Amino acid sequence: MRDSDRYHKWVEWSEVDQVYIGKCPDLITGIHGEDPVALYNELCKVVKDVVSHFRGVGHDLPPVKIRPMSEVA
Repeated sequence: MRDSDRYHKWVEWSEVDQVYIGKCPDLITGIHGEDPVALYNELCKVVKDVVSHFRGVGHDLPPVKIRPMSEVA
């Protein structure tokens, strides 16, 4: 499993902003876009880039805190 796959990512509609929001709270605050599928692909790329940056500068990755509900028990 890639390090970037450990982090929970999702896309949801924002009524307030009238746009889709891509989230990965353990690493980034979020990104936004009009197409949820394209946004999820971009979110995955951004998370991968953030993980690469952490590794490149020698920092430990933040712990994974957010998990899908199916894993919470």
